[in-house]
Amino acid sequence: MKKATILFLPVLLLLIFACSETQPVDPVSSPLYGEKFRPQFHFSPPANWMNDPNGMVYLDGEYHLFYQYYPDSTVWGPMHWGHAVSRDLVHWENLPIALYPDKNGWIFSGSAVIDHRNSSGLGSDTNPAMIAIFTYHDPVGEKEGRNDFQTQGIAYSLDKGRSWTVYEENPVLDNPGIKDFRDPKVMWYDDGNGNGKWIMSLAVLDKIDFYSSQNLLDWTFESDFNPDWAAYGGVWECPDLFPLTAEDGTEKWILFVSIEPGGPQGGSATQYFVGNFDGKTFTSESTETLWLDYGADNYAGVTWANVPESDGRRLFIGWMSNWQYAQIVPTDPWRSAMTLPRTLDLVKVDDGYLVASRPIREIEELRMESNTLSESSKEFQNELIEAILYPDQQNFKIRISNDNGETVSIEKSGEELTFDRRQSGRIDFSPEFPADHHAPLNGIEVESVRIFIDRSSIEIFVNEGELVMTELVFPNSPFTKISLEGFGESNTLHYLKSIW
Repeated sequence: MKKATILFLPVLLLLIFACSETQPVDPVSSPLYGEKFRPQFHFSPPANWMNDPNGMVYLDGEYHLFYQYYPDSTVWGPMHWGHAVSRDLVHWENLPIALYPDKNGWIFSGSAVIDHRNSSGLGSDTNPAMIAIFTYHDPVGEKEGRNDFQTQGIAYSLDKGRSWTVYEENPVLDNPGIKDFRDPKVMWYDDGNGNGKWIMSLAVLDKIDFYSSQNLLDWTFESDFNPDWAAYGGVWECPDLFPLTAEDGTEKWILFVSIEPGGPQGGSATQYFVGNFDGKTFTSESTETLWLDYGADNYAGVTWANVPESDGRRLFIGWMSNWQYAQIVPTDPWRSAMTLPRTLDLVKVDDGYLVASRPIREIEELRMESNTLSESSKEFQNELIEAILYPDQQNFKIRISNDNGETVSIEKSGEELTFDRRQSGRIDFSPEFPADHHAPLNGIEVESVRIFIDRSSIEIFVNEGELVMTELVFPNSPFTKISLEGFGESNTLHYLKSIW
């Protein structure tokens, strides 16, 4: 959750804002969602600033997406939790703001769980509480130069997230005097012998601390994780700890850690570790940095809690931007969108395991019309595209363009995939934005390339997510053409419909 480098408002204004009971903006009153650059099959807020996804949890047929939200501006400010729900992870209903700043501070990133056992005593056996666990950020304490201005608090809902009660005895985890102490991701851990406890993964400066609790109210430190070979270009943020099982039945524990700066394309990105967790300590099996996404624009993503066992998927979504330029991208009246929701799978490779990030199957419901792409170039009949391409040569190139001569390209040369957005349209708002981004294939033999084109983003999935690149683009007119080099004739274009 960003950030200690923001200029603060006067203390009096902060206190007035924090204590106000007036809702600044009604996010349910949605605009037309037709503005220039407005994503048409990605979630974006009706208006104003959004960043990290928070509190993602499933309950009674609804996927809840909370998110960092500032309802008074299109740049970062005093953080709230915005709220939306979906029954299919594709179409979203905007709900009123869930959590507001209070006497303990702004509401930074965190998670949500369903307390089925009523371990907290905040619900009941017949109506278990939805409990949000989040970081309080005290801007007054930060301005005074204290190091304990971030603490962990909770709130609970007994009506499926529609209304919230802040726990009277917050914070539930005090700060021991560490400046960066935030972004709690909580999950229920069962040791397989009928013993269980809540585990909190917490970003603490440049490491992840693990805490445990029986009731979500009282927390005990267990261990920390910060191997010397990991990426440390900036602070660690937004951890997530969960198990995945490969096709061969092998189970591994995965730890996500977002970092800013220090990503493979500069700015922010998410690294991950594959290993084991015994209820106290996480141990990584690899000694090299693994990146969830080699594009510039997938950050702070975490997974949904409480997804039914009958579904069986580990579902993920990320914030589709980069702190290098997130506050100045050319969008209005909203700023920022989420990535496509993705299914995470554990894949065996020669020297271990990797996490594949695949578009959820529900996206296919947006297909309106499908065409075979047998020739080397084609004009689109729709600005919303899903392309599934099969290379028949070792090296290949994909060029996507419009009538203005604005282009992006995706090229494989040797053991590297390159995305070039230097001529993609609006690039003048940041010197970091126009760039070509390189992703090492690390031995992956490219069998397929699946590309999603929305009004201001392109997402590339190699071999259904063994390598992923998520990229923002801002063409002055929609991309309308695709040309291929190094591909066969069994390629497909799907025209997609808007979710709005």
